[in-house]
Amino acid sequence: MINVYDAVMNKSKKTLSTVKRTTVDYTDRTYWNGIIKMSLSKFFIFSVLQQRPMHGYEIAREVECSTQGCCSPTEGTIYPVLREFEQGGYVTVHNETVAGRGRKVYTLTDKGREAFAVAVEAWMEVATHINRQQ
Repeated sequence: MINVYDAVMNKSKKTLSTVKRTTVDYTDRTYWNGIIKMSLSKFFIFSVLQQRPMHGYEIAREVECSTQGCCSPTEGTIYPVLREFEQGGYVTVHNETVAGRGRKVYTLTDKGREAFAVAVEAWMEVATHINRQQ
């Protein structure tokens, strides 16, 4: 009879031995674009919610529009961020039905506005240092 522990351990060893380490090519612009866009997604979600309450798809569209396509969050990016914002008290959510379809509408709270103001200050400081380097 096979010991379950041994079977699991053997499988884990095989899995670990087949994992390949990838190296990052820091000269690849797509790497830097991805890092920057990922970091800015939260910033731009706060930014568009400053305008008015919006549902998820509308937020994604507004972020893409306001950044002229530079940052275009996907569903896989936007909804986890919105849940995080809701859990942290940065947005409130209410359900509404439009044309028979339910959707969640997100509204920035005072805490969310404060967080965005802090984010703007931080990004301005970083931008100032980047501009000095050029």
